[in-house]
Amino acid sequence: MFVWLWLGTLRVSSSGQSLDVQLQKLKHCDKIYQETQSGTNHQRSQLAACLEYVRDGDTLIVSRLDRLARSTLHLCTIADALQRKNVALQVLDQNIDTSDATGRLLFNMLAAIAEFETELRSERQLDGINKAKELGVKFGRSKRLSPQQVVELQLQRQQGVLIKILMKDFDLSKASVYRYLGKSSSEVP
Repeated sequence: MFVWLWLGTLRVSSSGQSLDVQLQKLKHCDKIYQETQSGTNHQRSQLAACLEYVRDGDTLIVSRLDRLARSTLHLCTIADALQRKNVALQVLDQNIDTSDATGRLLFNMLAAIAEFETELRSERQLDGINKAKELGVKFGRSKRLSPQQVVELQLQRQQGVLIKILMKDFDLSKASVYRYLGKSSSEVP
């Protein structure tokens, strides 16, 4: 005797977000896979476990398309893997069901639109960064040491002071100490 399963997968991007809304939507599922991972992270162990677990006749359910993947390529790869296993995909919020031709068409159209929106967001962000740079905005962390402190650190090292002592005295990581030691005096800000 074969029993069809309704499986759910859900994800939030950061630990500060809650899975509660998605859990409520997927409460009718027999088994739920959940994780706190960025959609762009390709190391999603729970999604991989879910895709490995699904069997012929199962239905994989997600609340929204963007909870499954962030790129059209990744979505299409998942959809193809599910289709090879004869597993349907249902996306509740977008009312998509890939068990029929109309659902598959809608799935592919929405995936393409989602990727387009992501690319537009990236372009706008890059435009904003470039505009800020033109206006003289400095990005990144400010230097921990003043030019005088860098010279002092380099002098102490030349006198044989151990790296671990320099780390403690200047409150720096080992990598930062070596980075400051590698700069010539003309490179010191």
